[in-house]
Amino acid sequence: MEEMDKQPCGSDKEEPFKRELPYCIGEIDFTAAGKKRGKFIKVPCTIHPGIIFEVMLNTWKLPAPNLVVSLVGEEENFQMKPWLRDTLKKGLIKAAQSTDAWIFTSALRAGITRHLVQAVRDHALASTSSKARVIAIGITSLRKIQHREILDNTKNESLVHYQSDDNIQSPLYSLDHNHSHFILVDHITPDEPDGTTKLRLTLEKHISEQRTGYGGTGSIEIPVLCLLVNGGPGTLERICSGLENSAPWLILAGSGGTADILAAFMNDPQLITPEAVEKQFKEKFPSESFLRKDVLQWTATIQNIISHQHLLTLHNFEQDGSEELDTVILKALVKACKSHSQEAQEYLDELKLAVAWNRVDIAKSEIFNGDVEWKSCDLEEVMMDALVNDKPEFVKLFIDNGANISEFLTYSRLQRLYCSISQKCLLYELLRKKHEESKLTLSGLTGQQHKEQKEICPLFTLSEVSRVLKDFLHDACKGFYQDVTHRGKKKCDKMNTKRLPESLDMNQKSENPWRDLFVWAVLQNRHKMANYFWAMLDQRDDSAIQPPQLTCRMCSERQQARSKAELQAGRIGSCFTTLHNRGLLLTRHSRPQVLFLPAGGQLFGF
Repeated sequence: MEEMDKQPCGSDKEEPFKRELPYCIGEIDFTAAGKKRGKFIKVPCTIHPGIIFEVMLNTWKLPAPNLVVSLVGEEENFQMKPWLRDTLKKGLIKAAQSTDAWIFTSALRAGITRHLVQAVRDHALASTSSKARVIAIGITSLRKIQHREILDNTKNESLVHYQSDDNIQSPLYSLDHNHSHFILVDHITPDEPDGTTKLRLTLEKHISEQRTGYGGTGSIEIPVLCLLVNGGPGTLERICSGLENSAPWLILAGSGGTADILAAFMNDPQLITPEAVEKQFKEKFPSESFLRKDVLQWTATIQNIISHQHLLTLHNFEQDGSEELDTVILKALVKACKSHSQEAQEYLDELKLAVAWNRVDIAKSEIFNGDVEWKSCDLEEVMMDALVNDKPEFVKLFIDNGANISEFLTYSRLQRLYCSISQKCLLYELLRKKHEESKLTLSGLTGQQHKEQKEICPLFTLSEVSRVLKDFLHDACKGFYQDVTHRGKKKCDKMNTKRLPESLDMNQKSENPWRDLFVWAVLQNRHKMANYFWAMLDQRDDSAIQPPQLTCRMCSERQQARSKAELQAGRIGSCFTTLHNRGLLLTRHSRPQVLFLPAGGQLFGF
């Protein structure tokens, strides 16, 4: 097997598995579908799932998902109800798009998979944005594929021409060309049992142990949810195996088959008897006959499944169609978490997920509903997520539910907030220039040497932030982010003052956290966040707050801000000119605070 060029996501423990059985990657050209192509990896059923996941991230260049929805159900064609088709075509596609999810399917042009990936295709054709892409990944055994001989003898990095055939009536089905990626599972011996389901389970388990974000640097593990739609008798064993991995399941009641059988017993497990189970199977599968031993086995399996109530969420979109599918999915994940403990720490991943999906409504109804007592320290990590990702409603929610901003905002965290700003933000360019000036001064490098050592992602300091502020506000921000102490008899300037700035103790708490967050928000033009921090600053200020007064000092400060800004960056001058032309300069008694208040009432500067 060839050595992989890059390490698997976030771990060195996958290294021994690189010398396992070989695999083959390439592309499939679906000749009947125009220029449509899909990437594939052909693997033995015994391969380690970490190798597959590494190929998905590093070879296929797929972004790490915030969610994996594994579609489980009937692989054979069946009559689909209109509401179910709408749920799959609209609800699941929207949920996948809004959460940056991957969708796992059976890969075959049959059953629910065929309906779903048609919706993926329609969505791709209707969307003009690459960010709206929905990733559908098919996982299937080569034994189930029509024209598998085309795929059997492929070489690594080859292009395979595949002809789909919808007219053949047999246990074999064509690959569905509407998938973007395929995982094709081969078996070592002809008489070996189908290991595709086992490999899919281990892959889902492996992904659930990885972290979101590029390189696995996110703050939460990737949630994997199994979605049961319809399903035959054999689906019961698949569900049991998933529950053993602690995977949460969302069961679509009313979709038929196994899903409806489980729905019938969910609310009253005492009804699970061989007679009741046999009756349900005869109703759902009237054309089939069942042996007594099979009925007994299914009865025991159903009892086992129903005993994991905390991992099962039942939802009928035909009757309860008011909720979006992404809402139902998040509630299912929260429900699975609630079973373990009433400790706040057990809910953090789901809370982080609600922040990532920007679903403050679910956070209020499912997490901050009084069941859990939250401490300020419990909310520190999610508070940072909400601040960095500009989620002011979550910031307010956390404050209302116990987060103490005075305890939270150390100078270290404030510096991290400035380091997290987008490279597209004008503030980033201003800080980068100050950062480069600092490095040049400290190291004494020549301009050419400094250019060669330029950092890709510089880590800004609060000292650099204070220098940017000084360019615009001059003495109004004097002392920001500096520890000013007496230095005995040392002469520091012409005025013979004895105060010199020192670097801050980064573990120290901010003396004025609301002001510091307000400034941070304004510098990034985050209007809603800045308005909230300003309101909190008014509420928490012990000194008397005087009504804002108009000043006539605007002219000179406007011109100075403009001229200095234009030297710093090409377009900041016109930006500040616009703000000054539209706004009023307001000051507050008792401290040198300045802000711009445009006629519409939105805060744009300070």
